[in-house]
Amino acid sequence: MSFRTTLATLFAFALPAAAQPVTTPVFWPVKAGPTRDGIVPAADVAKLPLEWDGVTNKNIAWRTPLEGSGHSTPVIGGAVIWFTAATADGKKMYVYGIDRQSGKILHHILQFENEAPEELGNPLNNYAAPSPVLEEDALYVHFGTYGTARLDPATGKTVWQRRDINARHFRGPGSSPLVHGDLLVLTFDGIDKQFVTALNKKTGETLWITPRTTDYGDLDKEGKPTRDGDMRKAYHTPAVFDLNGTEVLVSIGSRAAFGYEVKTGKELWTVRHGGFNAAIPPVRLGDLLILNTGSERAHTVAIRIDAKMTGDITESHTVWDKDKRNASEACPVLLDGTYYQITRGGILSATDAQTGKDLWEDRLQGRFLPSPIVLGDKLLICNDPGQCYLVKASPEKFEVLGTNVMPEMITSSPVVAEGALFIRTIGALYKIEKK
Repeated sequence: MSFRTTLATLFAFALPAAAQPVTTPVFWPVKAGPTRDGIVPAADVAKLPLEWDGVTNKNIAWRTPLEGSGHSTPVIGGAVIWFTAATADGKKMYVYGIDRQSGKILHHILQFENEAPEELGNPLNNYAAPSPVLEEDALYVHFGTYGTARLDPATGKTVWQRRDINARHFRGPGSSPLVHGDLLVLTFDGIDKQFVTALNKKTGETLWITPRTTDYGDLDKEGKPTRDGDMRKAYHTPAVFDLNGTEVLVSIGSRAAFGYEVKTGKELWTVRHGGFNAAIPPVRLGDLLILNTGSERAHTVAIRIDAKMTGDITESHTVWDKDKRNASEACPVLLDGTYYQITRGGILSATDAQTGKDLWEDRLQGRFLPSPIVLGDKLLICNDPGQCYLVKASPEKFEVLGTNVMPEMITSSPVVAEGALFIRTIGALYKIEKK
Protein backbone atom coordinates (compact mmCIF):
# COMPACT_ATOMS: atom_id res chain seq x y z
CA MET A 1 0.00 0.00 0.00
CA SER A 2 1.37 3.40 -0.93
CA PHE A 3 2.05 6.10 1.62
CA ARG A 4 -0.85 8.53 1.97
CA THR A 5 -1.41 11.63 4.05
CA THR A 6 -4.98 12.47 4.92
CA LEU A 7 -5.53 16.24 4.92
CA ALA A 8 -8.92 16.93 3.41
CA THR A 9 -10.75 14.96 6.07
CA LEU A 10 -9.35 16.73 9.12
CA PHE A 11 -12.63 18.48 9.81
CA ALA A 12 -14.94 15.75 8.56
CA PHE A 13 -18.15 15.05 10.38
CA ALA A 14 -19.53 11.57 11.05
CA LEU A 15 -20.83 9.71 8.01
CA PRO A 16 -24.45 8.54 7.94
CA ALA A 17 -25.04 5.38 9.95
CA ALA A 18 -25.70 3.29 6.83
CA ALA A 19 -22.22 4.08 5.52
CA GLN A 20 -20.37 3.09 8.66
CA PRO A 21 -17.99 0.12 8.62
CA VAL A 22 -18.54 -2.87 10.89
CA THR A 23 -17.60 -2.54 14.57
CA THR A 24 -16.53 -6.13 15.18
CA PRO A 25 -14.41 -7.97 16.01
CA VAL A 26 -12.83 -5.96 18.79
CA PHE A 27 -9.11 -6.25 18.12
CA TRP A 28 -7.73 -3.92 20.82
CA PRO A 29 -10.37 -3.09 23.49
CA VAL A 30 -8.27 -1.32 26.13
CA LYS A 31 -4.84 0.29 26.42
CA ALA A 32 -3.23 -3.04 27.38
CA GLY A 33 -4.71 -4.98 24.47
CA PRO A 34 -7.01 -7.99 24.02
CA THR A 35 -5.67 -9.95 26.99
CA ARG A 36 -5.20 -6.84 29.18
CA ASP A 37 -1.50 -7.56 29.66
CA GLY A 38 0.25 -5.82 26.76
CA ILE A 39 0.86 -9.11 24.94
CA VAL A 40 0.13 -9.04 21.20
CA PRO A 41 -1.55 -12.18 19.77
CA ALA A 42 0.93 -14.53 18.05
CA ALA A 43 -0.97 -14.42 14.75
CA ASP A 44 -0.48 -10.66 14.59
CA VAL A 45 3.17 -10.81 15.65
CA ALA A 46 3.95 -13.09 12.71
CA LYS A 47 2.72 -10.43 10.25
CA LEU A 48 4.21 -7.32 11.82
CA PRO A 49 7.25 -5.61 10.29
CA LEU A 50 10.24 -5.34 12.59
CA GLU A 51 11.65 -2.40 10.67
CA TRP A 52 9.99 0.91 9.82
CA ASP A 53 10.92 4.56 9.45
CA GLY A 54 8.50 7.44 9.80
CA VAL A 55 10.95 9.80 8.07
CA THR A 56 11.62 7.78 4.89
CA ASN A 57 8.15 6.12 5.05
CA LYS A 58 9.58 2.62 5.11
CA ASN A 59 6.64 0.27 5.87
CA ILE A 60 4.39 3.26 6.60
CA ALA A 61 0.97 2.58 5.04
CA TRP A 62 -0.55 5.95 5.89
CA ARG A 63 -0.27 8.99 8.13
CA THR A 64 -3.33 10.94 9.27
CA PRO A 65 -2.71 14.39 10.78
CA LEU A 66 -4.62 15.16 13.98
CA GLU A 67 -5.90 18.21 15.79
CA GLY A 68 -5.46 18.67 19.52
CA SER A 69 -3.42 16.57 21.91
CA GLY A 70 -3.88 13.52 24.10
CA HIS A 71 -2.00 10.72 25.80
CA SER A 72 -4.97 8.38 25.31
CA THR A 73 -4.07 5.10 23.65
CA PRO A 74 -6.30 4.09 20.70
CA VAL A 75 -8.71 1.15 20.81
CA ILE A 76 -9.72 -0.77 17.69
CA GLY A 77 -12.92 -2.55 16.69
CA GLY A 78 -13.83 -3.69 13.21
CA ALA A 79 -12.66 -1.07 10.72
CA VAL A 80 -12.40 1.83 13.15
CA ILE A 81 -9.68 3.15 15.46
CA TRP A 82 -10.96 5.29 18.36
CA PHE A 83 -9.22 7.70 20.72
CA THR A 84 -9.72 11.06 22.41
CA ALA A 85 -8.09 14.46 22.03
CA ALA A 86 -8.44 17.94 23.48
CA THR A 87 -7.35 21.46 22.72
CA ALA A 88 -4.29 22.65 24.61
CA ASP A 89 -6.43 24.87 26.84
CA GLY A 90 -8.90 22.07 27.62
CA LYS A 91 -11.92 24.01 26.42
CA LYS A 92 -12.84 21.49 23.73
CA MET A 93 -12.69 17.70 24.02
CA TYR A 94 -13.04 15.39 21.04
CA VAL A 95 -13.56 11.76 20.08
CA TYR A 96 -11.79 10.56 16.92
CA GLY A 97 -12.84 7.58 14.79
CA ILE A 98 -10.44 6.70 11.96
CA ASP A 99 -10.80 4.05 9.26
CA ARG A 100 -7.94 1.63 9.90
CA GLN A 101 -7.62 0.61 6.25
CA SER A 102 -7.47 4.05 4.63
CA GLY A 103 -6.66 6.45 7.48
CA LYS A 104 -9.75 8.49 6.62
CA ILE A 105 -11.31 10.43 9.50
CA LEU A 106 -14.83 9.09 9.97
CA HIS A 107 -15.60 10.89 13.23
CA HIS A 108 -14.27 14.05 14.81
CA ILE A 109 -16.86 14.55 17.53
CA LEU A 110 -16.90 17.53 19.87
CA GLN A 111 -17.89 15.61 23.00
CA PHE A 112 -17.48 18.22 25.74
CA GLU A 113 -16.89 21.96 25.99
CA ASN A 114 -15.51 23.65 29.12
CA GLU A 115 -15.72 27.35 29.78
CA ALA A 116 -12.89 27.51 32.33
CA PRO A 117 -11.00 24.21 32.82
CA GLU A 118 -8.50 24.03 35.65
CA GLU A 119 -4.95 24.75 34.52
CA LEU A 120 -2.72 21.69 34.24
CA GLY A 121 0.15 23.17 36.22
CA ASN A 122 2.72 20.85 34.59
CA PRO A 123 4.24 20.31 31.14
CA LEU A 124 3.69 16.55 31.00
CA ASN A 125 -0.06 15.99 31.16
CA ASN A 126 -2.91 17.10 28.90
CA TYR A 127 -6.71 17.09 29.00
CA ALA A 128 -7.18 13.81 27.10
CA ALA A 129 -4.88 11.45 29.00
CA PRO A 130 -7.36 8.68 30.00
CA SER A 131 -7.67 5.94 27.38
CA PRO A 132 -11.08 4.80 26.10
CA VAL A 133 -12.59 1.33 26.41
CA LEU A 134 -14.29 -0.46 23.53
CA GLU A 135 -16.88 -3.23 23.42
CA GLU A 136 -18.72 -4.56 20.36
CA ASP A 137 -21.66 -2.24 20.96
CA ALA A 138 -20.15 0.54 23.09
CA LEU A 139 -17.29 3.02 23.23
CA TYR A 140 -16.61 4.56 26.65
CA VAL A 141 -14.66 7.81 26.73
CA HIS A 142 -13.52 9.56 29.90
CA PHE A 143 -11.99 12.96 30.53
CA GLY A 144 -11.91 12.81 34.32
CA THR A 145 -13.91 15.53 36.02
CA TYR A 146 -14.84 17.04 32.64
CA GLY A 147 -17.09 14.18 31.63
CA THR A 148 -17.70 10.53 30.82
CA ALA A 149 -19.77 9.18 27.95
CA ARG A 150 -20.93 6.03 26.23
CA LEU A 151 -21.06 6.23 22.43
CA ASP A 152 -22.49 3.87 19.83
CA PRO A 153 -19.46 2.80 17.74
CA ALA A 154 -21.71 2.08 14.74
CA THR A 155 -22.83 5.71 14.51
CA GLY A 156 -20.66 7.80 16.81
CA LYS A 157 -23.78 9.05 18.60
CA THR A 158 -23.81 9.58 22.37
CA VAL A 159 -25.91 7.06 24.30
CA TRP A 160 -25.44 8.77 27.68
CA GLN A 161 -23.02 11.13 29.35
CA ARG A 162 -22.21 12.30 32.88
CA ARG A 163 -20.61 15.61 33.85
CA ASP A 164 -21.54 15.65 37.53
CA ILE A 165 -18.83 13.32 38.88
CA ASN A 166 -16.13 15.73 39.90
CA ALA A 167 -12.80 16.21 41.66
CA ARG A 168 -9.96 18.67 41.31
CA HIS A 169 -7.21 16.82 39.42
CA PHE A 170 -4.83 19.77 39.91
CA ARG A 171 -2.41 18.31 37.33
CA GLY A 172 -5.01 17.10 34.85
CA PRO A 173 -6.96 13.81 34.53
CA GLY A 174 -5.21 10.47 34.07
CA SER A 175 -7.18 7.43 35.32
CA SER A 176 -8.78 5.35 32.57
CA PRO A 177 -12.18 3.68 33.00
CA LEU A 178 -12.60 -0.04 33.61
CA VAL A 179 -15.48 -2.15 32.29
CA HIS A 180 -16.36 -5.24 34.30
CA GLY A 181 -19.61 -7.04 33.57
CA ASP A 182 -22.31 -4.36 33.61
CA LEU A 183 -20.14 -1.94 35.58
CA LEU A 184 -18.12 1.03 34.38
CA VAL A 185 -15.63 1.81 37.15
CA LEU A 186 -14.14 5.32 37.44
CA THR A 187 -11.34 6.48 39.74
CA PHE A 188 -11.06 10.02 41.11
CA ASP A 189 -8.03 10.79 43.26
CA GLY A 190 -7.97 14.58 43.27
CA ILE A 191 -6.63 17.09 45.73
CA ASP A 192 -10.08 17.73 47.23
CA LYS A 193 -11.82 14.36 46.87
CA GLN A 194 -10.59 10.79 46.53
CA PHE A 195 -13.08 8.04 45.65
CA VAL A 196 -13.93 5.15 43.36
CA THR A 197 -17.36 4.84 41.76
CA ALA A 198 -19.20 2.33 39.59
CA LEU A 199 -21.82 3.22 37.01
CA ASN A 200 -24.31 1.05 35.16
CA LYS A 201 -22.53 0.92 31.80
CA LYS A 202 -25.84 0.76 29.89
CA THR A 203 -27.54 3.74 31.52
CA GLY A 204 -24.76 5.75 33.22
CA GLU A 205 -26.58 5.51 36.56
CA THR A 206 -24.40 5.55 39.69
CA LEU A 207 -24.45 2.19 41.47
CA TRP A 208 -21.96 2.84 44.26
CA ILE A 209 -19.39 5.36 45.46
CA THR A 210 -16.63 4.49 47.93
CA PRO A 211 -14.44 7.25 49.40
CA ARG A 212 -10.80 6.46 50.19
CA THR A 213 -10.17 5.89 53.89
CA THR A 214 -6.49 6.82 53.63
CA ASP A 215 -4.63 8.64 56.38
CA TYR A 216 -2.51 10.86 54.16
CA GLY A 217 -0.47 12.26 57.05
CA ASP A 218 -0.21 15.62 55.30
CA LEU A 219 -2.07 18.04 57.57
CA ASP A 220 -0.37 21.25 58.66
CA LYS A 221 -0.71 22.96 62.04
CA GLU A 222 -4.05 24.41 61.01
CA GLY A 223 -5.39 21.00 59.98
CA LYS A 224 -5.24 21.71 56.25
CA PRO A 225 -3.53 19.48 53.66
CA THR A 226 -0.05 20.72 52.76
CA ARG A 227 0.56 21.84 49.16
CA ASP A 228 -3.24 22.15 48.74
CA GLY A 229 -3.53 18.34 48.79
CA ASP A 230 -1.05 17.76 45.96
CA MET A 231 0.25 14.64 47.73
CA ARG A 232 -3.23 13.06 47.58
CA LYS A 233 -3.37 12.75 43.80
CA ALA A 234 -3.23 9.55 41.77
CA TYR A 235 -3.92 8.51 38.18
CA HIS A 236 -4.52 4.82 38.66
CA THR A 237 -6.49 2.44 36.46
CA PRO A 238 -7.66 -0.54 38.58
CA ALA A 239 -8.18 -4.20 37.72
CA VAL A 240 -10.53 -6.95 38.92
CA PHE A 241 -9.24 -10.32 40.12
CA ASP A 242 -10.97 -13.36 41.58
CA LEU A 243 -9.41 -13.62 45.03
CA ASN A 244 -10.58 -16.65 46.97
CA GLY A 245 -13.95 -16.72 45.27
CA THR A 246 -14.66 -12.99 45.52
CA GLU A 247 -14.30 -10.59 42.62
CA VAL A 248 -12.07 -7.87 44.01
CA LEU A 249 -11.34 -4.48 42.49
CA VAL A 250 -7.68 -3.72 43.20
CA SER A 251 -7.17 0.04 43.20
CA ILE A 252 -4.06 2.04 44.12
CA GLY A 253 -4.33 5.57 45.41
CA SER A 254 -1.91 7.95 47.04
CA ARG A 255 -0.37 6.48 50.22
CA ALA A 256 -2.49 3.31 50.11
CA ALA A 257 -3.81 0.52 47.88
CA PHE A 258 -7.21 -1.07 48.38
CA GLY A 259 -9.22 -4.15 47.63
CA TYR A 260 -12.92 -3.45 47.09
CA GLU A 261 -15.78 -5.88 46.55
CA VAL A 262 -16.52 -4.98 42.95
CA LYS A 263 -20.29 -5.54 43.15
CA THR A 264 -20.84 -3.22 46.10
CA GLY A 265 -17.70 -1.09 46.49
CA LYS A 266 -17.20 -2.37 50.05
CA GLU A 267 -13.62 -1.93 51.25
CA LEU A 268 -12.07 -5.32 52.05
CA TRP A 269 -8.41 -4.59 52.73
CA THR A 270 -5.71 -1.98 52.44
CA VAL A 271 -1.95 -1.82 51.92
CA ARG A 272 -0.19 1.33 53.13
CA HIS A 273 2.65 2.76 51.07
CA GLY A 274 4.68 5.96 50.83
CA GLY A 275 4.02 6.99 47.25
CA PHE A 276 1.60 9.24 45.42
CA ASN A 277 0.65 9.84 41.76
CA ALA A 278 0.07 6.07 41.38
CA ALA A 279 -0.64 5.39 37.69
CA ILE A 280 0.30 1.78 36.94
CA PRO A 281 -2.33 -1.02 36.97
CA PRO A 282 -1.82 -4.04 39.22
CA VAL A 283 -0.93 -7.45 37.80
CA ARG A 284 -1.28 -10.94 39.18
CA LEU A 285 1.10 -13.90 39.18
CA GLY A 286 -0.40 -16.96 40.83
CA ASP A 287 -0.88 -16.14 44.50
CA LEU A 288 0.77 -12.70 44.25
CA LEU A 289 -0.56 -9.25 43.44
CA ILE A 290 2.12 -6.91 42.12
CA LEU A 291 1.50 -3.23 42.87
CA ASN A 292 3.35 -0.03 41.92
CA THR A 293 3.05 2.79 44.44
CA GLY A 294 3.52 5.91 42.28
CA SER A 295 6.04 8.47 41.15
CA GLU A 296 7.62 9.65 44.39
CA ARG A 297 10.31 7.08 45.26
CA ALA A 298 8.10 4.45 43.63
CA HIS A 299 8.15 0.92 45.00
CA THR A 300 7.03 -2.31 43.38
CA VAL A 301 5.40 -4.47 46.02
CA ALA A 302 4.21 -8.09 45.90
CA ILE A 303 1.23 -8.93 48.12
CA ARG A 304 0.32 -12.49 49.02
CA ILE A 305 -3.19 -13.61 48.09
CA ASP A 306 -4.94 -15.74 50.68
CA ALA A 307 -8.14 -16.07 52.71
CA LYS A 308 -6.81 -13.73 55.41
CA MET A 309 -6.90 -10.59 53.29
CA THR A 310 -8.92 -8.30 55.50
CA GLY A 311 -8.23 -4.93 57.11
CA ASP A 312 -4.69 -3.56 57.04
CA ILE A 313 -2.52 -6.27 55.45
CA THR A 314 0.60 -4.19 54.90
CA GLU A 315 2.82 -6.04 57.34
CA SER A 316 1.19 -9.45 57.16
CA HIS A 317 1.00 -9.90 53.40
CA THR A 318 3.98 -8.10 51.84
CA VAL A 319 6.19 -10.77 50.23
CA TRP A 320 8.81 -8.53 48.59
CA ASP A 321 9.39 -4.83 48.08
CA LYS A 322 11.56 -3.41 45.29
CA ASP A 323 12.42 0.14 46.33
CA LYS A 324 14.56 1.43 43.47
CA ARG A 325 14.36 1.98 39.71
CA ASN A 326 10.65 1.39 39.34
CA ALA A 327 8.37 2.66 36.58
CA SER A 328 6.18 5.68 37.21
CA GLU A 329 4.21 6.18 33.96
CA ALA A 330 4.95 3.41 31.43
CA CYS A 331 3.05 0.25 32.42
CA PRO A 332 5.29 -2.79 33.03
CA VAL A 333 4.63 -6.16 31.40
CA LEU A 334 4.71 -9.59 33.01
CA LEU A 335 5.93 -12.36 30.72
CA ASP A 336 6.67 -15.94 31.79
CA GLY A 337 7.23 -14.90 35.39
CA THR A 338 9.53 -11.97 34.58
CA TYR A 339 8.41 -8.42 35.32
CA TYR A 340 9.83 -5.92 32.81
CA GLN A 341 9.58 -2.21 33.53
CA ILE A 342 11.10 1.03 32.33
CA THR A 343 11.49 4.20 34.34
CA ARG A 344 10.69 7.66 33.06
CA GLY A 345 14.43 8.21 32.65
CA GLY A 346 15.01 5.05 30.60
CA ILE A 347 16.26 2.41 33.03
CA LEU A 348 14.89 -0.92 31.81
CA SER A 349 14.93 -3.79 34.27
CA ALA A 350 13.88 -7.41 34.61
CA THR A 351 12.71 -8.81 37.95
CA ASP A 352 11.78 -12.32 39.00
CA ALA A 353 8.12 -11.68 39.87
CA GLN A 354 7.91 -14.60 42.28
CA THR A 355 10.86 -13.61 44.45
CA GLY A 356 11.50 -9.93 43.68
CA LYS A 357 15.08 -10.73 42.69
CA ASP A 358 16.64 -8.25 40.27
CA LEU A 359 17.77 -10.12 37.15
CA TRP A 360 19.30 -7.30 35.10
CA GLU A 361 18.99 -3.62 34.32
CA ASP A 362 20.32 -1.30 31.63
CA ARG A 363 19.48 2.01 30.03
CA LEU A 364 17.73 3.09 26.86
CA GLN A 365 18.06 6.65 25.57
CA GLY A 366 15.21 9.12 26.05
CA ARG A 367 12.26 9.74 28.33
CA PHE A 368 9.54 7.09 28.43
CA LEU A 369 5.81 7.77 28.74
CA PRO A 370 4.36 5.15 26.31
CA SER A 371 3.91 1.65 27.70
CA PRO A 372 5.77 -1.34 26.21
CA ILE A 373 3.96 -4.13 24.37
CA VAL A 374 5.14 -7.71 23.86
CA LEU A 375 5.81 -9.02 20.36
CA GLY A 376 6.50 -12.73 20.91
CA ASP A 377 9.98 -12.87 22.42
CA LYS A 378 10.54 -9.12 22.03
CA LEU A 379 9.53 -5.98 23.86
CA LEU A 380 8.53 -2.97 21.77
CA ILE A 381 9.39 0.13 23.81
CA CYS A 382 8.82 3.62 22.38
CA ASN A 383 10.14 6.80 23.98
CA ASP A 384 8.80 10.34 23.94
CA PRO A 385 11.23 11.60 21.23
CA GLY A 386 9.98 8.94 18.79
CA GLN A 387 12.50 6.09 18.95
CA CYS A 388 11.01 2.60 19.17
CA TYR A 389 13.35 -0.06 20.55
CA LEU A 390 13.01 -3.79 20.05
CA VAL A 391 14.52 -5.49 23.12
CA LYS A 392 14.84 -9.21 23.67
CA ALA A 393 12.38 -10.37 26.32
CA SER A 394 14.84 -12.48 28.27
CA PRO A 395 15.39 -12.91 32.01
CA GLU A 396 19.04 -13.65 31.29
CA LYS A 397 20.39 -10.47 29.70
CA PHE A 398 19.64 -7.09 28.17
CA GLU A 399 19.86 -7.04 24.36
CA VAL A 400 18.64 -4.41 21.90
CA LEU A 401 17.60 -6.10 18.65
CA GLY A 402 16.70 -3.03 16.63
CA THR A 403 15.64 0.61 16.67
CA ASN A 404 12.98 2.29 14.54
CA VAL A 405 12.27 5.99 14.28
CA MET A 406 9.16 8.16 14.13
CA PRO A 407 9.49 11.84 13.17
CA GLU A 408 7.36 13.13 16.07
CA MET A 409 7.02 12.72 19.81
CA ILE A 410 5.10 9.69 21.10
CA THR A 411 3.14 9.79 24.35
CA SER A 412 0.52 7.14 23.54
CA SER A 413 1.16 3.39 23.59
CA PRO A 414 1.40 1.30 20.37
CA VAL A 415 -1.58 -0.88 19.39
CA VAL A 416 -2.08 -3.74 16.91
CA ALA A 417 -4.85 -5.10 14.69
CA GLU A 418 -4.68 -7.79 11.99
CA GLY A 419 -0.93 -7.68 11.57
CA ALA A 420 -0.63 -3.89 11.47
CA LEU A 421 0.91 -1.62 14.07
CA PHE A 422 -0.64 1.76 14.87
CA ILE A 423 1.29 4.52 16.60
CA ARG A 424 -0.23 7.81 17.67
CA THR A 425 2.25 10.69 17.80
CA ILE A 426 1.59 14.21 19.01
CA GLY A 427 0.59 15.25 15.49
CA ALA A 428 -0.67 12.19 13.64
CA LEU A 429 -1.77 8.57 13.62
CA TYR A 430 0.42 6.15 11.67
CA LYS A 431 -0.33 2.71 10.26
CA ILE A 432 2.74 0.48 9.99
CA GLU A 433 2.61 -2.77 8.01
CA LYS A 434 4.74 -4.85 5.68
CA LYS A 435 4.82 -3.62 2.11
